[in-house]
Amino acid sequence: MEEKYLAAKQKLERYHQEHLLNYFDKLSEEEKIELLDDILTIDFNQMEELYELTKKEESFKNSKIEPIAYVEKAKLSKEERQKYTQIGEDIIRAGKYAVVTMAGGQGTRLGHDGPKGTFDIGLKSHKSIFEILCDKMKEARDTYHVDIPWYIMTSEENNEDTIHFFEDHQYFGYPKECVSFFVQGKLPMIDPEGKVLLTEKGTVKQAADGHGGVFESMRRNGIIYDMLSRGVEWTFIGLVDNVLAKLVDPILIGLTIDRKVLASGTSIVKRDPTERVGVYCKRDGKPGVVEYTEITKEMSEARDENGELYFGEANMLCNLFSIKVLDDIANNKLPYHKAFKKAKYIDSKGNLIVPEKPNAYKFETFLFDAFESLDDMAILRVKREEEFAPVKNAEGSDSPETARKLYEDYYHLN
Repeated sequence: MEEKYLAAKQKLERYHQEHLLNYFDKLSEEEKIELLDDILTIDFNQMEELYELTKKEESFKNSKIEPIAYVEKAKLSKEERQKYTQIGEDIIRAGKYAVVTMAGGQGTRLGHDGPKGTFDIGLKSHKSIFEILCDKMKEARDTYHVDIPWYIMTSEENNEDTIHFFEDHQYFGYPKECVSFFVQGKLPMIDPEGKVLLTEKGTVKQAADGHGGVFESMRRNGIIYDMLSRGVEWTFIGLVDNVLAKLVDPILIGLTIDRKVLASGTSIVKRDPTERVGVYCKRDGKPGVVEYTEITKEMSEARDENGELYFGEANMLCNLFSIKVLDDIANNKLPYHKAFKKAKYIDSKGNLIVPEKPNAYKFETFLFDAFESLDDMAILRVKREEEFAPVKNAEGSDSPETARKLYEDYYHLN
């Protein structure tokens, strides 16, 4: 360990981050190894670049933002619906389809101690979110007579608990060999001076690298290779917390293939101009998403001749990708975005600081930034009450109460 300690010390001196070893002697042997391994694997050149990012304001003012074309599922003709369904079902039955669920979060905001996917939204059946999603996988298995590979992205924080949860529930009746877990990447958090923070126990404080990190995590953990070895050609990627998400939708697959594009996404109509959601758009001619923090009041309120919002296609983070582009996206790193958050940490004097206001930067990538590497993509507008019931807040909108009602109404459980 002495040799590793000296290597870590020298590295920290080069980057003026020596404080990370201030409490080394107080750590357990296990924590010492963890800290040294973290220090030796952190890319401090990257952290310096990210620190420079904190000094800049993100802006799209120099970009040309235009509405994006979409297809409305409810208005498809009988012939179109049959055509897309047939194309999609052929892909599924041939074993060329896989599902990725991003489930790295904890249920803290819901008052739940554990992975968000283990949360019970209050159904009479007391099914967890994971079981609700697994029901959809089993339904597809029964319909198409094929075992669809299911890849679940966890975090270091919840990986072990997630795997144990599936094991304790016998994978909810889905074939164990078809379920794979992989861990999301993470990055150190820094203070406004660029110093990497320490956790309460004296190790490097790190945060998940955002849902855009799914691509690099898939490459790093061999998931893309596993998909290729199974003959997968199309992959659906979605968040764990949407209990109405259509994980296996032949119409979305068929539309994407028919349009000869390498990716697609589903959208819902914004409730009103002020709804805090990102919207699909064309950014300098490429598909993209404008976040609600970016869009101007004028843009958000603009309507077409039919009275519909020009920028009204809300991004649900339900996307389909061709396997052909996954590796390219993973290798060409997505841009990082900064977020200023409240973070407990140990200061240089060994005091635990519990801030009352934001005090630290975390860095994340966004999945939808991957769209800008594509020439085009298909957007399928769906009905909110049929495909979007997220569980994000403890109460109010997008809460267990609203998700439960949408779920029960859709499945006629009342």
